[in-house]
Amino acid sequence: MPRRRRPPGRGWTVLRRGIALGMALTAAWGVALTADLSGAAGALRAAWGSGTVAAAALRAELGPSVLGDTALGGLQPWQRLAVEQSPALLAGREAVDRLLSAGAADSPPPEGPAEEAEPEPQPTGSAGAEGAVPQTLGPSEYRQYDQAEGIYVANPTGLEVDVAAMAAAPVELTLPEEGPQILIFHTHGTEAYTPAGEEDVYEPTDPYRTLDTDFNVVRVGEELARALEEEGFSVLHDTTLYDYPSYNDAYDRSLEGVAALLEEHPTVRVVLDVHRDALEGEDGTVYKTMTEGAQAAQVMLVMGTDGNGLPHERWRENLTLAVHLQRALNGDCPTLARPISLRGGRYNQQLSTGALLLEVGSHGNTLDEALSAARLFARSAAEVLSGLWEA
Repeated sequence: MPRRRRPPGRGWTVLRRGIALGMALTAAWGVALTADLSGAAGALRAAWGSGTVAAAALRAELGPSVLGDTALGGLQPWQRLAVEQSPALLAGREAVDRLLSAGAADSPPPEGPAEEAEPEPQPTGSAGAEGAVPQTLGPSEYRQYDQAEGIYVANPTGLEVDVAAMAAAPVELTLPEEGPQILIFHTHGTEAYTPAGEEDVYEPTDPYRTLDTDFNVVRVGEELARALEEEGFSVLHDTTLYDYPSYNDAYDRSLEGVAALLEEHPTVRVVLDVHRDALEGEDGTVYKTMTEGAQAAQVMLVMGTDGNGLPHERWRENLTLAVHLQRALNGDCPTLARPISLRGGRYNQQLSTGALLLEVGSHGNTLDEALSAARLFARSAAEVLSGLWEA
């Protein structure tokens, strides 16, 4: 009878992980040596962005079987936090997302918007409004930024971004006087907040999700539309729940819906995909983002690029608009906006110049805190957009 092999012990696991990391770092160093010395840092950064080091670090941290998962959202909570908290893994976040979506390190990324689905933690419980821990989030020492004039852009993509030049450049769009100028929609419309009392209770479809548009992120979009209309803009609000009945492929469905709306309303120049974030600790602690000195959640602009290899000719123009908005937000209410988050995926922003993804609060925030943040965002956005009327 053949002898059974004993399963590898912890020492072998540590050795395997060390070998994986060592090989990855050697590969990155080899890339750097092929360039002149002045380009070594850029070569190493490119290695992170391409996933060479990030993939090996992910395997070492979580084990090789992790690449069998279908998406980063499928990780266990402790695994997700390992990616979120590790500077090494976070630097290759977009590459890691692509690798997990593809299912193997050497598989090409998928060809459609499915690879752009927003990586978002899936909360598993309900903390209640009193149980959420408030946080005011700003630049972090664990992330790399392109920054100027107090405007921070978290940029793990490896793409070159000149924030100062974007802040100085004009926004390349104009608003017509007739017809809707702004479109608001929600790729993940069922996203909801933490109930906060007898008048703020909804029927959940999943944790922190509901079909009731009086309580999900569609209500925040309605408040944003109303506030912008009070500033003199014409706003079209699409209340379609693109993430129901299936959360999967929501970006495919919103792509089709928004493309049809833009064809029907050619006067639209600014397109806002409004979401809410989710922040939960390894121990189940639910966090909420808060603006200092106001009962308002924080907001965050998430900007897509062509970093995943899919065409997106407008991303620098869109980012220029985001930089101008961020400067106005910082000037009006310095802690309202978290740093801009630049991603490798497109998030359907290739459809239009002036396309932005706006995260309003987190699942630990109350609806009222999110509504307050939407009103504050509208006030600052109006300052920027008011300078874009056609002459």
